[in-house]
This record gives sequence, C-alpha cells and structure tokens, in this order.
Amino acid sequence: MGMLLMLLVALPATAQQGTETVEPLTVTVGANHAPPYRILENGQRTGLYVDIFEEISARLGWKVHYREAPFRRVLRMMRLGEVDVMLGPLQTNERKKMMEFVVPAFPPERRLFFYADEANRIERYSDLYGKRIGVLEGASYFSRFDRDEQLTKESAPRYKNLMLMLQKGRVDLVIAPELVGKYTINALDMDVTVSPFFVPGKRSYIAVAKSSPVAAYADDIRAALKLIEMEGIYEDLVLKYMERPAP
Repeated sequence: MGMLLMLLVALPATAQQGTETVEPLTVTVGANHAPPYRILENGQRTGLYVDIFEEISARLGWKVHYREAPFRRVLRMMRLGEVDVMLGPLQTNERKKMMEFVVPAFPPERRLFFYADEANRIERYSDLYGKRIGVLEGASYFSRFDRDEQLTKESAPRYKNLMLMLQKGRVDLVIAPELVGKYTINALDMDVTVSPFFVPGKRSYIAVAKSSPVAAYADDIRAALKLIEMEGIYEDLVLKYMERPAP
C-alpha cells in the first residue's frame, strides 16, 4: 500500500494506470438516481458517492462515464458486463458471484422505517408483520429482513416513488437508509415520522464487475481512496452531504 501511495503522488494524472498503460482508462459506472448519494438527472453528475469516486478517478487519471438506471437494472448490467463499476452496494453472497467488492468506501447508515400513520409505528421487528413495507427494487437492507418471506414488501424503482406510495396509503411504511430517506421526505415536504426501531448500517462499497478490465486496478482504487482520506477530502465530502438540507 505504501508503494502505491507513493506512485499515485509521484505520477501525473495521465499516467496513473500502473506501469503498463499511459492512455487514460475509460470506466463506465452504472448508477441509480438516489439523492444525495447519486444525483444523475438533468445533466447533473454529483452526490456523495459520485463525488468520492470522481476524486478517486482524478487521482488515477480515468475518464468516467455514467449510465443511469434503476438499482435492479444496474445489478443486471453488472452481471452482463455492460458497466464496470457500481457505487454503494452492500455485500451479499449472490452479488459476490458477479462483482468484486473492492473497498468499503462509503460511510455506514442506519436503516430506518418511515411512517405517516401512528398505527404503523415500529417498536420492534415483530411489528413489521402485517404491514405493507415499501422497499427499493433489488436493494439489500439486512439479512433477517431480506430473507423473511412472511413480510409483505412492495417495491418501486426509486425512494421518491416509495415515499409517494406512503403518502397515498399504498404502503404502511418505507425502509430506507437514513440519509436518502430523510433527504427524500424533506424534498417532498412530507409529514413523515421515523420509527424508534432501526437497524445499524454497514459500510457500502465501490464494486467492480469481475468481467471488467477495471478489476485489475483494485489496489489502485484502494490507494487513491487512502490518498483522499489523508488529504482530508473524504471527510469534507461526507460532512458536506450530511449537513446539506434537501432543496
């Protein structure tokens, strides 16, 4: 790791592809629009996860392209080798078959349960039974919940859709990571409450499709992340998005 960091500092951006290559590597990132993690609409290319990856890519001299699609479709594109990188998935045994989880680059977040009607307040896990729970298509939350076939889950491609379903009474509650959930209800100006029951979060990853040539640069990604952490850029970005109110 020390040698990699020295190389990243010493080499100009156009040459940071290892010793074999000087031409910039072109990397295609598959990402769903999920503010404030990934903001990919109306020409925007930002969000916490995107900004962190852009800083890493700048250190490596990479050209980055983004393909926006619903979360479940991005998983399919990774499996088919249509994109190289995915930003923010949690590790699961199924996903590990098709992608390498290179580095846990993004901070952990609690999984919260949002509700509008007091009757749907969740105090403990058992309170989830009999409720219609809004979930993001293809998402993983925590093992017990993901595997529990006795729960009633209604899916949608975006958290905005799920919160609107909650507002219209089509679901009783929505499970979401803390930052994206609170961002979404603030953006929609919804009167929604967070249940006292929650699940601690796990760090999410920069993942690379195993079929992608980018997989050969896993060590470089880790070294570049370490570099932006040492420079204080990583912490600045996290604080920027944690403190930013929704528009």
